[in-house]
Amino acid sequence: MLVCGAGFGGLSTIKTLTRAGLRVTLLDGHLYSTFQPLLYQVATAGLNPGDVCYPVGGFVRRYGAIYRRGELATVDPASRRVTLTDGRELGYDYLIIATGVAASYYGIKGAAEHTFALYTRTDAMVLRDHLMAGFERLSEESPDTHLTITVVGGGATGVELAGTLAELRATVLDATFPDVDPARVDVHMVEMAPSLLGPFNEKLREYARVQLVKRGVDIKLNTRIEEVTDKEVLLAGGESVPSNITVWAAGVAAAPAVAGWGLPQGQHGRLVVGPDLRVKGQDRIFAVGDIAVNPDDPTPQLAQPAIQMGRFAAAQIVRLERKRDGGTAETFKYHDKGTMATIGRRSAVVQLAGGLRLRGTLAWLAWFALHLVYLLGGRNRVTTLINLTYRYISWGHGGGVIVGDEPQ
Repeated sequence: MLVCGAGFGGLSTIKTLTRAGLRVTLLDGHLYSTFQPLLYQVATAGLNPGDVCYPVGGFVRRYGAIYRRGELATVDPASRRVTLTDGRELGYDYLIIATGVAASYYGIKGAAEHTFALYTRTDAMVLRDHLMAGFERLSEESPDTHLTITVVGGGATGVELAGTLAELRATVLDATFPDVDPARVDVHMVEMAPSLLGPFNEKLREYARVQLVKRGVDIKLNTRIEEVTDKEVLLAGGESVPSNITVWAAGVAAAPAVAGWGLPQGQHGRLVVGPDLRVKGQDRIFAVGDIAVNPDDPTPQLAQPAIQMGRFAAAQIVRLERKRDGGTAETFKYHDKGTMATIGRRSAVVQLAGGLRLRGTLAWLAWFALHLVYLLGGRNRVTTLINLTYRYISWGHGGGVIVGDEPQ
């Protein structure tokens, strides 16, 4: 069995497959798995990159699987072999593709060239270093100079990043750059939809908007972007927003390399799957997580659907190998457990599947606890607990900043 991708979806397949006695190889382009929901904390200098990363090899070895570093270049279903970008070939009996997605720029001029994404460990480190360098430049330049940060996209990532940036400006900045007036840092958010956090209840969406405004974030809703340059964001209608640092959190799409795999692609280049999560037209290739889309029953692009899809695909393979029910397909059903997003210290929104909705301190504590539970590795949980606790407990007294390198 070959599993491609060490994210939530890919890792969730390993235990089921190996416990059934199947030989499993996990392939990923990195030596570590990244806990993406906390990347914005790395980008805003609250966590070390190592706090949200866990060695893939150590994880899969625990279950008797094998890890290989590499990235898919082509897939040959006829011979059941894949070719990697370095020319190596690997065979498979069943293939599970869980490679995730990348930023989608919707064809907007300059967006790919002049914005920062936030989907990988490297993305977070690069953004962090540019933010710290921007703060440092303010301390060296004239008092009327501003650092303007624009977050494009009002989903969970955008809201969490904008809220943390606003709080970084209001509290932590004073400890590291005491000569910089926080008013010289401007945080903007641009969202094409009429509200933030679209999947949430209307009252929770409004709560998030109000909390961001209280933190000094300038929010533009119902606003479409025409172009992005290295100095500004040009909006539909001719208005422009000065922007020294623009972060793109407005959507996702499959990486360009997916087109070379020869598998059917749907919206935003994602792999089209059927109700049983097998790629359309394939009986031995599954796709799970963000890379997969069932046009008839789409699932949210969140961690929990990816985990459930991975476990389901693994169980399907085990059943097919054992010829249960004559090898007939089962249908994947996503069990919605709810979703959450944090706006900042003591402020979050939680929406559970049963209808329970939380906001404020209780929701924030629930968000904090759940993220600690899902982190891989005891060391990661401890260091994350220490770093985030220090950041928020020392509130107003120069909470810690993890400083990076000067951007190249």
